[in-house]
Amino acid sequence: MRKIIRLLGIVMVLQGVSGAIDQVAVQPFLGIFLNFFNRVILPRLDFLTGYEIFANLTLAALGAVLAIAAERLQPS
Repeated sequence: MRKIIRLLGIVMVLQGVSGAIDQVAVQPFLGIFLNFFNRVILPRLDFLTGYEIFANLTLAALGAVLAIAAERLQPS
């Protein structure tokens, strides 16, 4: 379970950073996978209009916290 949570955190970090880059310039690498949050989720959330970079960087920060928390969990 720890590995799955850590993997989810790493994916969140990659999607957040890639989405922030995509807001500034077009992200050519794995755009469909890495920009899913940026291109599918963000346009549907009207309250984040104008805060796309902040939302992507927040996703990256939450992913880092999730990955670190998964690493610190005690194995059962």
